[in-house]
Amino acid sequence: MAEVKLSIAGRQYSVACNDGEEARLLALGAMVDEKAREAGGGSAGMNETRSLLFSALLLADRLHDVASGVPVAADNPQTEAKSSQIAEALEGLATRLENLAQKLEN
Repeated sequence: MAEVKLSIAGRQYSVACNDGEEARLLALGAMVDEKAREAGGGSAGMNETRSLLFSALLLADRLHDVASGVPVAADNPQTEAKSSQIAEALEGLATRLENLAQKLEN
């Protein structure tokens, strides 16, 4: 079992993953960090849970667009393949965020 350190909205998190999944987890963490910053994460008045909620909503919005066939870029097979990979990664991330939210509620 590997452990990856993620920086999201200025906070550090240690996350366990299967060996060999480190690079993917780092890439997903970077996506969440980007959305957390876009959502105002780390700003005054926004707590960690709220920041993660808005990050998840922004990512879910993007996932919905991809799943609905909203064009991401010009018809490019590489772009379409990458979009599919992103959609798959976001689905996994959404599940993990739901689990985290349930743990925070308890």
